[in-house]
Amino acid sequence: MGEIMPDTQLASAHADEPRATGLRAGDTQVLRLRQEHPVNRDRQDIPCLDMFSVIVQLRDFARHELWCGGRLVFAGGHARMALSVTHLGEGWACRHLSSFDNVRVQIPRASLDALSEELERPAVSGFARAQGTVDPVAYGLVSALLPALDMPDRGNRLFVDQVTLALTIHVAQTYGGMAPLAPPGGRRTGGLSQWQEARAKEFLTANLGGDVAIAEVAAECGLSRSHFIKAFRETTGQTPYRWLLDHRVARARELLRGPQPIADIALACGFADQSHLTRVFAAATGMLPAAWRRRQG
Repeated sequence: MGEIMPDTQLASAHADEPRATGLRAGDTQVLRLRQEHPVNRDRQDIPCLDMFSVIVQLRDFARHELWCGGRLVFAGGHARMALSVTHLGEGWACRHLSSFDNVRVQIPRASLDALSEELERPAVSGFARAQGTVDPVAYGLVSALLPALDMPDRGNRLFVDQVTLALTIHVAQTYGGMAPLAPPGGRRTGGLSQWQEARAKEFLTANLGGDVAIAEVAAECGLSRSHFIKAFRETTGQTPYRWLLDHRVARARELLRGPQPIADIALACGFADQSHLTRVFAAATGMLPAAWRRRQG
């Protein structure tokens, strides 16, 4: 989960060919695909796979055509924030006729079935009302993944896993008919027990860089991924990733009181490098690490 694939030219070294960056969250693949000047006007077949493709437009997509089973089913454009869901096993083909920039989340049917079982809901058989629908929630979630897609050294496995799971649940509930779980009588489900909270924080602290999947942390507490995230947030007021990020900044503040070089502190606190620490530290405290250190002296 969270494996980053480098920015690559998909077809050739030509500057006008589409570019893709991607990462994986378990069996789910997330791709950012963009092209400024489409030069290949031929229809392109999409690999036939038993998975669902969720596409969210990052900007207006003026013109493209879609075929399903050899029949033209769409010709036109999609607005920024528009979402579409298709099952890739139905024999799709496309032709891009204008520039585009979108994020594609490809979810195998087996992964969606496993999520349904985890949430104790009936399996999702398909998606309705999800062709070109403007969806600000999905747009916000995929936008949160852009730094991980565009800056591989900033990718955080815990964060990618958390956001991808949230997107999958949102799409399944909004367009796939998966009803949200509600506790009996509308009661809150409760947070983590004392031992679960201690174990979760201990496990996260031992993996400061965030190179751990939500499923791993949840397993330490004997919970499913979705139930763990909900219980953790109810107990701490934060998602696991947000709690870990704050813990890393707090640890950096402690180390900045000593003489250790800032570059070494960054690595000790799970940041990719000094610039990564500086950006996160400044956002959290309003000060650069060097300035904060001087103030403590």
